[in-house]
Amino acid sequence: MTADEHPTVGDGAALPGDPDGLQRLWVPHRMVYLGGASKPPDDEPGPGCPFCRVQTEDDETALIVARGERTFVVLNLYPYNSGHLLVCPDRHVADYLDLSEEETAEMSAMTKTAIRALREAYHPQGFNLGMNQGAIAGAGIAAHLHQHVVPRWPGDANFLPIVAHTRAMPELLGDARTRLAAAWSAVTGG
Repeated sequence: MTADEHPTVGDGAALPGDPDGLQRLWVPHRMVYLGGASKPPDDEPGPGCPFCRVQTEDDETALIVARGERTFVVLNLYPYNSGHLLVCPDRHVADYLDLSEEETAEMSAMTKTAIRALREAYHPQGFNLGMNQGAIAGAGIAAHLHQHVVPRWPGDANFLPIVAHTRAMPELLGDARTRLAAAWSAVTGG
């Protein structure tokens, strides 16, 4: 039976399970994220919060790219693109308005340095910067504020996230951390 002869349901759509011409890229490891792994059990600071917990680990293991006096920069464990960074205050705070002036200033400075380091390491042609404050706004970890710094390139948003809810990542997180830590040192002179 050819595709033209294949029976369809009333609206002309193919029956469930019929070939649709799409290839599938299966990434079952994403189920860990979808299942809520690394999500805090509550809104309290401490080892239940991944952003509080990573501050107690060594930078390489925690994927921390840089530390400031009041903030740190870490790779996103579930990145939108290679080099997707998070700028976080050390202090467990959920609301941007609760940041001190010093924390706000350092988050801004760390974001600027993150952009410089990403340009040095990856040569992106644009960036998405943003905070999702509160679960209703899309924050995966709402109790500990964090700003996303996402490098962008032409064609980086392809059909995979839309059709297959999957992202193809060309670099391991540990390799990205090594590359970005070196770039951070290069742009800060340290």
